[in-house]
Amino acid sequence: MPLLNVRDAMLLVIDLQARLVPAIHDGGRVVANTARLLEAGRLLGVPVVATEQNPAKLGTTVPELAGIPPAIAKMSFDACAEPAVLEALGGDKELILCGCEAHVCVGQTAITLLEHRRRVVVVQDAVGSRAPESHEVAMRRLAAHGAEIVTTEMVLFEWLRTAAHPQFRAISQLIR
Repeated sequence: MPLLNVRDAMLLVIDLQARLVPAIHDGGRVVANTARLLEAGRLLGVPVVATEQNPAKLGTTVPELAGIPPAIAKMSFDACAEPAVLEALGGDKELILCGCEAHVCVGQTAITLLEHRRRVVVVQDAVGSRAPESHEVAMRRLAAHGAEIVTTEMVLFEWLRTAAHPQFRAISQLIR
């Protein structure tokens, strides 16, 4: 697979919600890395789609991620079961996934997107699960299905490509 290309990218933020994140192992790190991806995406013009699983029960997106587009509410674990999500993800952009939970909503969504022949890139340090074992197994399963497993820094520096990029300084500050 080629390097990630900022012009072809779309960020999909899955279910980082107020009542779910506190139960996620290392949830603060997942949220912080998602915030880094969102800020870099904002600086570079990467479109964002967000979802919320059953927001009446799990709350809305965590306040640390304020400023992202309004989330699409869903009841299915697989975000692709919600027509509004598929419509928002339309086209052929490579999809950068982050959120919760790796072995449920992120995993089911990624596998369906792969079935739709989309390029799926899962940011392992911006994806969480309640149990570390669930996260580990989900990453192995998604890789076996053809998803690319990357880190936040990999995404940011592949989007930039060069230290001569006009946003290099701003984006490199995000990881310090």
